[in-house]
Amino acid sequence: MPKKKKVKKSKKLKKIKKFKNIKSKSASKLVEKKTSITGQEEKPEIKKVKKQPTEKRVYNLKDYVVYPKHGVGKITAIEKATIGEIDIQFYKILVEKEKLTLTVPINQQSKLRPISSINQINKCVSILKAKPKIKRTMWSRRAQEYDQKINSGKIYELAEVVKDLNKNTDIIADQSYSERQLFEKAYERLKSEFEAVLKISPEDVQKKMDKALGRSKIIEDSV
Repeated sequence: MPKKKKVKKSKKLKKIKKFKNIKSKSASKLVEKKTSITGQEEKPEIKKVKKQPTEKRVYNLKDYVVYPKHGVGKITAIEKATIGEIDIQFYKILVEKEKLTLTVPINQQSKLRPISSINQINKCVSILKAKPKIKRTMWSRRAQEYDQKINSGKIYELAEVVKDLNKNTDIIADQSYSERQLFEKAYERLKSEFEAVLKISPEDVQKKMDKALGRSKIIEDSV
């Protein structure tokens, strides 16, 4: 009788060992699955890093581009430099209106935008012809909004600022100093893009814009 009991116990021990082995195998499989999943998640991050320095150049020498905070500029050179053992390509952009030369790395060209199409310029003219929106909010808040629109780099927003701040007059008393400054800044930015797209003289661009704004009649009357 005691011998039989010993046999039963040994069988039980074997079963427990088998169960433990199965558990350990399933656990190792889970670990393998987890590592494979994490490996898949890491792949797109590696791809992004690889793409960043080899971003395709969109702009060429002598192309006109728009840098939001400074307006229209012309690419005068595409140069290389070594910074910290890394070769970097960058654009040299001349903003003639501000007498400023910008240096923009090619892999940061998302900050730039190409100049508008003729259709976009025509839409801007129709915006200038529309009635200005009169807001009753405090001037300091409106001035901040206008400044953000000017520096957004979006041509339609720029045209809206010119339209809304246009007083159809050249009399300084009809505009505050800050209003006039913002109007002139937006007007000159828009004018420079009109010049680059339409390829006509600054005088002809001014006539076109003033006609749309209804300023040409006032200028004729004053003369």
